Amino acid sequence: MSDWLIRPEAPEDFPAIRTVQVAAFGEDRVADGVDRIRESWIYRPALSLVAVSDGAVVGHAMVTGCTLTGETGERTVAMLTPLGVLPEHQRRGIGSALVRAVLAGAGQAGEPFVVLEGSPAYYGALGFVAARDHGIELRLPDWAPPEVGQVHLLPAYDPADATLRGAISYPPVYG
Repeated sequence: MSDWLIRPEAPEDFPAIRTVQVAAFGEDRVADGVDRIRESWIYRPALSLVAVSDGAVVGHAMVTGCTLTGETGERTVAMLTPLGVLPEHQRRGIGSALVRAVLAGAGQAGEPFVVLEGSPAYYGALGFVAARDHGIELRLPDWAPPEVGQVHLLPAYDPADATLRGAISYPPVYG
């Protein structure tokens, strides 16, 4: 049994979420990005979740929008970013539970998939696979191996749908 619960973020959680993201990433950049996301078209409040333990926010994950451009044009798709857990609460299953919860919410919202950049070992255990194997290209930093561009296929995914293949574009809010 866990000693934490997962729920949608609320405005009163924003300072604690910032603390979580700064502690998890060791800098302000990701937390600043979360603030910018909330002010943009990519923000999906129902898919921004917190993990709470003893009344305190200890983890945060959000699914946002991004653009997929392919031969058939552009469409908005879902991206998981960021996922952060306070260091003293890591390795307890909180991050995995947050990922499963945002994926479930994205599936309920009818999303065909969720893309991300992240550790293939960590996210692979949660059902993510190489995005390029499904015709989805993420523009990665030169140092990043192609395996970090991943996708989790959801029930609405149709492999015959040509609009679900192409290149992911990050909105300017990501900096």
